[in-house]
Amino acid sequence: MNNDKAINHVKLTLKRMAYGGIYDQVGGGFARYSTDMYWKVPHFEKMLYDNGQLVSLYAEAYQATKDPLYREIVYETIGFIDGELSHPDGGFYSSLDADSEGEEGKFYVWNETELTEILSEEEYRVCEKYYNLNSKGFWEHGNYILLRDKDDEVVAEDLGISVDEMNKTVLSIKKKLLKVRESRIRPGLDDKILTSWNGLMISGLTDAARIFNDDKLLKSAENQMAFLLEKQLRPDGGLNHNYKEGTSNINGYLEDYSFVIEALIKLYESTFNEEYLNKATGLTQYAISHFFDDKSMMFYFTSDEDAPMVARSYETSDNVIPASNSAMARNLFYLGHYYYNTEYLDMSKAMLHNVQKNLPKNGSSYSNWGILMLNQTLPFYEVAITGKKDMDLLHELETYYVPNKLLMGSEKSSNLPLLEGKFLDNSMIFVCVNKSCQMPVEQAADAIKQMR
Repeated sequence: MNNDKAINHVKLTLKRMAYGGIYDQVGGGFARYSTDMYWKVPHFEKMLYDNGQLVSLYAEAYQATKDPLYREIVYETIGFIDGELSHPDGGFYSSLDADSEGEEGKFYVWNETELTEILSEEEYRVCEKYYNLNSKGFWEHGNYILLRDKDDEVVAEDLGISVDEMNKTVLSIKKKLLKVRESRIRPGLDDKILTSWNGLMISGLTDAARIFNDDKLLKSAENQMAFLLEKQLRPDGGLNHNYKEGTSNINGYLEDYSFVIEALIKLYESTFNEEYLNKATGLTQYAISHFFDDKSMMFYFTSDEDAPMVARSYETSDNVIPASNSAMARNLFYLGHYYYNTEYLDMSKAMLHNVQKNLPKNGSSYSNWGILMLNQTLPFYEVAITGKKDMDLLHELETYYVPNKLLMGSEKSSNLPLLEGKFLDNSMIFVCVNKSCQMPVEQAADAIKQMR
């Protein structure tokens, strides 16, 4: 947060993505990617893994900047997931196709005649300015991709109305267009429930729940994790990769373990329910037993229980989702700190060392490793919260952006080493680095000062 150039670059990118055609301005959620440098024309396919990660990203961006746009994007995207990619009994579907009726994007675009018939004159006047029914928004075959390019205050001034009045009209426009869109032939649905991608989405829900102090989102994340473990966790302690129409199959890959463990750790940080850490540790031990290579100090992508292949490979570079080895290395780092497990911490260090030479020249492909490197080389805070007000203090802490920390806590007892001996008469926050703790404080703001 102290690098103005970096934070301004991030804020600009997040705004332009949220304003662009890559974001569904009517129904929420992001398309797979943009076909141009302006975020205007997307490949209209919507993927679960993109939206899960973007919920986390925009939630953390709100935590850091308090920009209300980011909060709006988070809740609209979750609304899209709930409405279009959620199985009624639990679990998240994989994706929506780009095409409907044989045409890419037909479900999402609008022509002038449709809009004038659907909207009132005043609504159309606002829509024209707000969503660029002009050369910027024009796509092909007389259709427009709805997109934004100016902040609310600027558009409202152009329209000669207040921001509040404009936003009420925009809300009415969205409702009317959504109602019409619901009657269109929908894009095809890929209804596979993939363990790894569900882990990413549960992490997104949990991040949003923690940052916005939203019990409903947290309950949703917990329910989705319960469903995932019920359907995909086998009696031997391993995970299956795929669930569809009541059938769980395909032996899990490393990414399944990586992202479910990560989601379990985040659920612990949001609830202080140690059962989530116990489950994360069980899956970690299974992954070490069946995926880890002692010689290379890396995890194979496939289990030793899978049919023999020509060669088992390691996944180390980020693609559309983080590299499974980088996610496992970060999980080991966190669990190592929670349990004072030096074996886990040493494994995490060794894994980072294996790829360290790639970071300077391939930063974008090793960004998840870069986060781990920052946490291993700069101060990393172990924040312990104890007493009856532990959850209240947690919510106060989460109004601040401090990425280089882990959270733990309990009202009166715990099996975690760092919480031992920290239950005093009053609720307290202990800020520690490598088990060495500063004087406890009773206010979140004072804990933040200790970390900064």
